[in-house]
Amino acid sequence: MHIAVIGTGYVGLVTGACFAEFGVEVTCVDVDEKKIEGLKNNVMPIYEPGLDTIVEKNFKAGRLHFTTDIKSAVEQALVIFLAVGTPPKEDGSPDMSYYQQAAKDIAETMNGYKVLVTKSTVPVGTGKWLREFVSEHQTTKTNFGVASNPEFLREGAAIDDFMRPDRVVVGSNEPDAIAIMKDLYRPLYLIETPVVITSLEAAELIKYAANAFLATKITFINEIANLCDAIGCDVHDVARGMGMDNRIGRKFLHPGPGYGGSCFPKDTKAFTKVGDKFGVETSVVDAVIKANDLQRQMMLPKIEKLVGDLNGKQIGVLGLSFKPETDDMRESPATDIIKEMQKRGAKVKAFDPVAMEEAKHSLTDIEYASDEYDAIKDADALVIITEWNQFRALDMNKVKSLLKLPKIVDLRNIYEPQTMKELGCEYVGVGR
Repeated sequence: MHIAVIGTGYVGLVTGACFAEFGVEVTCVDVDEKKIEGLKNNVMPIYEPGLDTIVEKNFKAGRLHFTTDIKSAVEQALVIFLAVGTPPKEDGSPDMSYYQQAAKDIAETMNGYKVLVTKSTVPVGTGKWLREFVSEHQTTKTNFGVASNPEFLREGAAIDDFMRPDRVVVGSNEPDAIAIMKDLYRPLYLIETPVVITSLEAAELIKYAANAFLATKITFINEIANLCDAIGCDVHDVARGMGMDNRIGRKFLHPGPGYGGSCFPKDTKAFTKVGDKFGVETSVVDAVIKANDLQRQMMLPKIEKLVGDLNGKQIGVLGLSFKPETDDMRESPATDIIKEMQKRGAKVKAFDPVAMEEAKHSLTDIEYASDEYDAIKDADALVIITEWNQFRALDMNKVKSLLKLPKIVDLRNIYEPQTMKELGCEYVGVGR
């Protein structure tokens, strides 16, 4: 089988590379000539562990191709994935202009039966719209199938998520399209991956519902952490006791400065727009969005409680990306927290293992360090914002010697308060 993937962003590139790893012939298409030339030379446009290795291997093997010529890609392919960006507009609804242009390009170049598969996160009803739109814009009238195949990739673990998924969701109302999609995912049958077949609309909603629920879980444990701070108990004890209940589960019960990234902020807002469209209240998710914004603001009093007036203080920051193992700075809590410290007169020197180049687009007036210890040299306090593995076992004697005073604000709770106290450090966590 030969497939085409339109869009070589995070989702498109991972999807194309992983299908090629399964032995499928894949052509990835993008309008950005510089990006396509880079990919041909194994220059990755994103940071994702292991992705460069899979891309290089399958490109050399001749299974993975990169082009700006959508016509040749569409003509060869039986299945065409639309994986273009749907960024949020000012009102929170997704910008569908890239998706619409891709659909138009496909319609004008189709030369036979194809299955058009939405991989991008799109509003409920997009699949139905796609069928009507492509039918209207076809240059050569031909039958085609439509399906929704939402992605559930975690940045930093995307390869494993694709190769060993919890489930594969395929939404379609057409038996032929479903059969072709099942055949495409046949390599996963060996590990008995469940394939969930639904309507188009249900598949589109599953993606929003899953991310809204996970965002809710994160926000809930953050509120519990704030309550623990007020009461004087440890949120880790509470989370452990909650997580042992199989109805709740242990995952996503890790307090911090709030969720960020390309999915949760965008999809929760889009979820509320779906509710607006169909006249349904989304009060739970509305509250999650509000509480997440508030959680970021609540990190500043923690820092000020330990450091005092921030005016003129030097703050060393470790971690800039919204989570470890990615360079994604979209909606990163670090951006808001650093800017708020600067508003209060603080000077910031920061280090992140991979995200500093991306960070320079949004944090233009901070100093960037050469490593974690350079970031905290002569600082009045250390603030840990992203829990990269290399920050989990810092040489605390060295940290103490580099800081003016041993003050540590750990917004990811990667250290134990009692251990820090025994080392002679003034320590503040989240809900500890």
